[in-house]
Amino acid sequence: MSTAVMDTVRYTSDGQLLDIHRATAPDAPTVLLWHGRGPAERDVLGALAATVARLGATVIVPDWHPDAPDGGRPQLAASLRFTWDFVPDPAKIILVGWSLGGRAAMATALQPNPPEGWRPAAVVGVAARYNQPEPLLALPSPMAVCATAPPLPIHLVHGTADRVCDFANAREFQSVLASHGRRAPLTELTTDHSGAVMAEYSADLGRCRPAHSGSSYREGLRTAHVIAEAAGLDMEKAQVSG
Repeated sequence: MSTAVMDTVRYTSDGQLLDIHRATAPDAPTVLLWHGRGPAERDVLGALAATVARLGATVIVPDWHPDAPDGGRPQLAASLRFTWDFVPDPAKIILVGWSLGGRAAMATALQPNPPEGWRPAAVVGVAARYNQPEPLLALPSPMAVCATAPPLPIHLVHGTADRVCDFANAREFQSVLASHGRRAPLTELTTDHSGAVMAEYSADLGRCRPAHSGSSYREGLRTAHVIAEAAGLDMEKAQVSG
């Protein structure tokens, strides 16, 4: 198990921040992880990102603002450009998103005409809806482009107790992908929407926060393993206990 180190840097001219959870190996794979609908919630994914880093991948988690007039999508594009510049080989980036960020990540990875010809090495959608378009990215829904989806690894993670994004949508997306000859393993978690990313809802805060113990941590650890495996890491050599 590696020890992660976190740096926080500004990645846009208007002062948006991102966290870099660095793995110790100089040749570690890189994961770009997008949070969901809540504005500037990179901290919510802190426990998950740190866990994936300890498993051996460097994880970049940007703040972005879905509540902005432009939907925050230019910030997602800026985080992509930052990550392209951060890594030696952009083709090896793993793109991961949760909830609204998961739909954006999947649409970005599967779009017919990617910007600058870039696609991630793999994409992981966590607790997202896949049957809705990405209008501000000018992209169709991930489900709508299954027939022409490029040959890259697709991974789905979803909690069966999710009341925000119905688990049935992930199952339907998996089925549609399969109908077009695309295998997309779906990891079923026994948790809710936030637990899928190692987080929990706090009524006092009115938002989610990282979970460091309990069922949300244990189920989120399974998500961390899916992300690490998508990044090509050997789970027998890199273990984080729950």
